[in-house]
Amino acid sequence: MRDMDERVMKHFVLVHGAGQGAWCWYKLAMLLKSGGHRVTALDLAASGVDPKQLNQVSSVFEYVQPLMDLMASLPPDERVILVGHSLGGIAISLAMESFSEKIAAGVFVTAIMPDYTSPPATVLEELFRRTSPESLSGIQLTLGPTPESIPASITFGPEYLAQRMYNRCQPEDITLAKMLVRPAALFGEDLSKDTTLLSEEKFGSVSRAFVVCEGDRVLEESFQRWMVENYPTEEVKVIMGADHMVMLSKPHELCSCLQEISEKYV
Repeated sequence: MRDMDERVMKHFVLVHGAGQGAWCWYKLAMLLKSGGHRVTALDLAASGVDPKQLNQVSSVFEYVQPLMDLMASLPPDERVILVGHSLGGIAISLAMESFSEKIAAGVFVTAIMPDYTSPPATVLEELFRRTSPESLSGIQLTLGPTPESIPASITFGPEYLAQRMYNRCQPEDITLAKMLVRPAALFGEDLSKDTTLLSEEKFGSVSRAFVVCEGDRVLEESFQRWMVENYPTEEVKVIMGADHMVMLSKPHELCSCLQEISEKYV
């Protein structure tokens, strides 16, 4: 019985994307817990109910500190399934670098997925290169130090949330997002100046999976596929009809994907 419990019960750590918070995982967390799993959803700095304001977060390392603190608090023999959504892919990548021995698998859910041969900002630069000005309508951007730089911060307006990010979600989830989504920094300078942030020995040693969301209008499917081609993963799952906020628009399908992935990694 003990072996069976160990095989079935996993600890999922859920990391939100830019402007979101732990709240966006509420449907998925309920489903995973009902399946007998342990779930931790946290707020990164200046996100969700975290008391810090955006101007009080000076670096990407301060932004991801809540995740680092959680990983450090885990017992030495515990290994989690680390799940990152959207910009949360950067956060889980940094955690994979620092705590590779505590992570059974890193799952990128339509998330920014860097590699270890280029600065992480390279993927963000490719995203903005592929993004048309029209598709940024409804977003407020604060420019970086040069016109060519990744924007310093991003604020999602209500129309953008409804039409691009939460476009296949229930009306009540869109209303919730309009109340709770906060401005977010992109930390382009931190992520572009250092080629040693991620290494093959640590980050590269953790098993990875990618969940492609076919109906995503924020990170288009073609860009998601490009990231997987750029740095191939052990596993690729596809959820049809899912918008960017797949944990709200297709929670049952995402739950099934995560459980299937988790069963392959101990």
